[in-house]
Amino acid sequence: MVSPELLRRYPFFGAFDEAEVGDIAMIAEEAFYQAGDPVFEVDQPATALYVLVEGSVEIWFVAMDKHEPELRKEFYVSEFNPGDVFGISALIEPYIYTMTALVTSATRLIRIDGLELRHLCQLDPKMEAAVMRRLAKAAMDRLHDTRVQLLAARA
Repeated sequence: MVSPELLRRYPFFGAFDEAEVGDIAMIAEEAFYQAGDPVFEVDQPATALYVLVEGSVEIWFVAMDKHEPELRKEFYVSEFNPGDVFGISALIEPYIYTMTALVTSATRLIRIDGLELRHLCQLDPKMEAAVMRRLAKAAMDRLHDTRVQLLAARA
């Protein structure tokens, strides 16, 4: 469990009332990683949603041949800033991570159990709508950033 006050520091949780933040805090925990540690890897079951508290996490796209896994190439996509939410695949079917998240410096995260958060959302449609609005915004922000990177690469 983390303190509800810790969650309240981040805009993602701004749409939730005190009871909802309290419920999310009950299924969250702090996690600490060192440089080089993966938070999660592509094609793994997506078990958690993360909030970056401090440190540095990069996101990488991994292209590989399913029949020959040794044919693998990794592409840097972006870096998360404190306050960013990532691991959104934990709340979107088929609940499989589509990228790899690597820690680049000592990092502190909030880890929210994906299965438990989905369960809370099933019990409270208002909470589910708020979560999905926040996830959609995060996805659209990342899509915009990716488009900017593509344009810069073509210039």
